Amino acid sequence: MKNILLILAFVISTFTPKQTLGQVNELTQKSLDTIYANDTKNVALFFPEPIRQGITGADNFVFTFNREKEQHLGLLQAKPGKESNLLIINNDGSIFSYIVRYKKHLDRLNYFIPITSSIGNETPIVEDFVSAKAAEKSVDDNTYYYQKFCSYLLDRKQRIGRIKKRNEGIVLSVENIVFDKDELYFVIQIENKSTLDYDLNFLKLSIETRKKGKKKSLQRLYQEPIYKHNLPDKLVENGTVNLVYVMPKFSLSNDRRAILELNEKNGERNIELRISHRYINNPN
Repeated sequence: MKNILLILAFVISTFTPKQTLGQVNELTQKSLDTIYANDTKNVALFFPEPIRQGITGADNFVFTFNREKEQHLGLLQAKPGKESNLLIINNDGSIFSYIVRYKKHLDRLNYFIPITSSIGNETPIVEDFVSAKAAEKSVDDNTYYYQKFCSYLLDRKQRIGRIKKRNEGIVLSVENIVFDKDELYFVIQIENKSTLDYDLNFLKLSIETRKKGKKKSLQRLYQEPIYKHNLPDKLVENGTVNLVYVMPKFSLSNDRRAILELNEKNGERNIELRISHRYINNPN
């Protein structure tokens, strides 16, 4: 009896600090399944993981399992007496709890226990789950803000002088660059003035740095957008699309400039648009 009390105290102490009061109440109020046994037959319980511990709350119930070799099987027997409980802990920490009763005539001799019957684990993942949900909510909130602000910028139709470049009827231009919080919003327009559809392979922004020295060289580093708004896969003939790239804040100088690359899938109508520091460092 002392053993079962110690195990129960351990289980409670494991759950309480890491779960909310509502979760603990839900757990303790959950009705336990009843398993019947007697003294003439073995009732077999098969668990999803090997059994590490199995304890009954009264001496008239006996639960046996292989303590030397890992097995999923445990056997329950009972003598006439008051009902009790059975606590099982698997090797992976999964915990199972049942009410056990004596019954002279048994209707069932084999129980295949699913993992969904577990009442918890020795090392609950509640905190990780809560943290993951909080992070997910934060991401959703940011995405919502980016979406709304990008829509606002497209509706405003404000221009900074239109940095643009053309190649075979395809025109790539930057309409505006807006600094908000810790992000830069690139308002971009792509026009297809040709008679052929334009299948977009990629549109990416990089930072090109000119290295000083006797042998001057250029290094280009791709910048991953935080959010892409209204980016198409295809631009039909005579079509125009306006979109926004949300980028982490960065600065440019005489030796650093931004490169916006538009690349056609299975085509040659590619464009590189260079953006100098005067647009980035003093955006409207």
